[in-house]
Amino acid sequence: MIAYQGEPGAYSEIAALRIGEPEPFESFEEVFAAVESRKVIYAVIPIENSLGGSIHQNYDLLLQHPVTIVAETFVKVEHCLLGIHGSSIETAIKVLSHPQALAQCRNFFAAHKVLKAEAAYDTAGSAKIIAAEKDPTKLAIASKRAGKLYGLEILRENLADEEWNITRFFCITHAKNPEALDLRKLTTKLNTSQHKTSIAFTLPNEQGSLFKALATFAMRHIDLTKIESRPFRKKAFEYLFYVDFIGHQKDPNILNALNHLREFATMVNVLGSYGVVAE
Repeated sequence: MIAYQGEPGAYSEIAALRIGEPEPFESFEEVFAAVESRKVIYAVIPIENSLGGSIHQNYDLLLQHPVTIVAETFVKVEHCLLGIHGSSIETAIKVLSHPQALAQCRNFFAAHKVLKAEAAYDTAGSAKIIAAEKDPTKLAIASKRAGKLYGLEILRENLADEEWNITRFFCITHAKNPEALDLRKLTTKLNTSQHKTSIAFTLPNEQGSLFKALATFAMRHIDLTKIESRPFRKKAFEYLFYVDFIGHQKDPNILNALNHLREFATMVNVLGSYGVVAE
């Protein structure tokens, strides 16, 4: 079973289907709890969207639970406007969806000012609500798969403001599940020809500390693919840094860089080294 947050038809379910049999949970906290309690071996969580940015809640949960990242996958988000049979854009009043999906379709709402955007807990969940209520004045923004699952008509496709709307997902497992670290036993879609590693660290509030941290990678020619700072919840006005880079944490070059970083960082947490699961 592959845990995911949302209803069947959610983009998270699409990511989970690439790995195994999906099992839905209501919240991200429940997904992480299921992995921690070993109710499931794996879970997929959205971590970043090309339009909306990072999903900060899940970055925080990665640090709060004993999990490790074993793969990443990328799902193209293709928002559709869905309604029951007989509904139309002209006669609708409300459009339900996840807040991030609504934010990704601002141009549509700007062109249809009569339509009121209403936040729901999930994209596919909004489609499920529309199907159950059978109210032609309410529409949903969700995936084409959600429309098919709940018997809704597609009123319009490609609703997002930008064509390059892609969500990055992490596949996680319990940090003390060594037998689960090799996903190749479950899926043939995992490509490990190039690994990526994600870490989180905190630094002393000293002049030049971030420069020193980045220099540990630069001097070893390690390719950073992402760096982001987040408020550190345990101390006011101090920050966590999340960094992704090319390579595996066990590579000698990277192992040296991490050991160097640990010499002056106040905390270093390796979130995982992983390959990519293709469509």
